[in-house]
Amino acid sequence: MPTGTVSHYNKSKGYGFIREDNNTAEIFVHFSEVEMAGYKELEIGQRISYECKTSDRGPCAVNVKIIED
Repeated sequence: MPTGTVSHYNKSKGYGFIREDNNTAEIFVHFSEVEMAGYKELEIGQRISYECKTSDRGPCAVNVKIIED
């Protein structure tokens, strides 16, 4: 499962971008793909793992999980 870091996140709109660890590419992420209990929200700089799929708008992250330190 790829890993990366949240590089941008718009809390009011519920989406952002992940910078892949092994690449400079940024992947779109929507809050609905975050797997966690309670209010789903990401923070800039947060480490995550995810699966990547391609939508009609390009690559996006699914099954997003926060990596605990």
